[in-house]
Amino acid sequence: MSEINTTTKIQKPKWLKVKLPTGENYKKVRGLVDEHQLHTICESGNCPNMGECWGEGTATFMILGNICTRSCGFCAVETGKPLEADIFEPARVAQSVKLMQVKHAVITSVDRDDLPDGGSEIWAATVRAIRRQSPGTTMETLIPDFGGKWENLQRIIDVAPEIVSHNLETVRRLTKEVRIQAKYDRSLEALLRLKKGGMRTKSGVMLGLGETEQEIIETMDDLRSAQVDILTLGQYLQPTPKHLSVQNFITPEKFAEYKEIAIQKGFRYVESGPLVRSSYHAEKHLF
Repeated sequence: MSEINTTTKIQKPKWLKVKLPTGENYKKVRGLVDEHQLHTICESGNCPNMGECWGEGTATFMILGNICTRSCGFCAVETGKPLEADIFEPARVAQSVKLMQVKHAVITSVDRDDLPDGGSEIWAATVRAIRRQSPGTTMETLIPDFGGKWENLQRIIDVAPEIVSHNLETVRRLTKEVRIQAKYDRSLEALLRLKKGGMRTKSGVMLGLGETEQEIIETMDDLRSAQVDILTLGQYLQPTPKHLSVQNFITPEKFAEYKEIAIQKGFRYVESGPLVRSSYHAEKHLF
């Protein structure tokens, strides 16, 4: 029997309302995106923080296509057989970063379990291409676990982005249901290997899927055991009726409490709030 109730609907609270994006920097980036038909996950994912991030010179790009080989219960990305990896994609992403004058680029991708290298060669080529065209731009790579094939993870370490992120997404008990093909301990191992490789590491957890407060704290402890530097905590929102239902909405006050707990546990930077997403305030995580 499912541990997560997928039928009961609860009303969104008022604190999840989003202000419309404004500001001169946002308008400038908006114009460049429209003029050059650039693609960002900020837009395609309807991120609530797009206006704020673009105004700060941060944008998130998704590589390796838009079809994922995994079928996570929380994610709206299409699942199926992806197209072949595009060797020209790194150059296109680098050109977008340059045109948008992005100060801090966040790169993410679908899972590509169909590829022997898990897409890691395109990942590394994208980082190198951005550095060539925009040497002043810093980068965060939000990577998959590469199925535990650590030689593929090593390619990320070798190009050394300023921050490497891999999201744990949920607590141990709910992992099998929320991240069907993923493994909780494998994700922790990936994060520890990244840290031992000299990376500044980051992970994110969604709340509101039925986890307990004790489980959230245990997850923080597990991430600190993997020596993770940066933690993001945000509210899970159901993308379509086919996805896992929200079990509860965490109040802003509770998010603030979790932030204090996480800081006390030794995370160097913590973003915690209902609208926080993986790349929220990403440029501040460079410390």
